[in-house]
Amino acid sequence: MEYKYSTINEVNHFEFGEAVVGDIQLTERMFHLVLDNVKICPENSCNRDIRMMRTNELLFKISDAEIISLVEEGYNEYDADGNLKHTYPDEEVEKAKYDEVAQVLLEGTIYELTLQSGVYTFIIDGTNDRTYALKVTGSGDTQEWNRFLEV
Repeated sequence: MEYKYSTINEVNHFEFGEAVVGDIQLTERMFHLVLDNVKICPENSCNRDIRMMRTNELLFKISDAEIISLVEEGYNEYDADGNLKHTYPDEEVEKAKYDEVAQVLLEGTIYELTLQSGVYTFIIDGTNDRTYALKVTGSGDTQEWNRFLEV
């Protein structure tokens, strides 16, 4: 598919909070997401309106990607009186289960996406009411999309 707009290494010129995962590919050396409801910041090199815009069906790719970790975040369980019943710790997801977790992340909502020292950290609420922290390293990122929409 040919895209009208493309940016390279501008992950910080988007806001991914509340974006919805439409597609996800987690394989050796290849990582991509298709996201809806991504906000495009005024500083983005393709944003001529100089105001916050948004888009759907944004293709987010990481070059030379390598998954560092995929963690199902833990949680606390309380009774009706607010007393702690049980604590469930964070669990590292085994590589053999990446495809299974990828299915749970489809239609999930991104809480946060950060880039620090070459590591992309995605915090995603899955459709199973669990939250996942996905860390991916790579040599750069690309974002491609076709339309600007009003926020």
